[in-house]
Amino acid sequence: MMTMATQTDWRYSEERMELRQKAYTLLLGKFGSQLDKNGEPVYTMRTITECAHDWVSQGNVNTSGLIECYLEYYSNV
Repeated sequence: MMTMATQTDWRYSEERMELRQKAYTLLLGKFGSQLDKNGEPVYTMRTITECAHDWVSQGNVNTSGLIECYLEYYSNV
């Protein structure tokens, strides 16, 4: 359900939500299933979700460069 704020905020337009989904799917596919030697996730769902959100909110129009961005700014959080 869209609220009044999300109806007017460009970050939550249909195109932006589709891009957010693509970014999240890409990151999840690349990093979501990696486990360390103890069976714990190497990368957290929090950093994957935050990166996808931030990527879209910063005005990126596609996922080109997203993996590099995640590795640079989110993988060591």
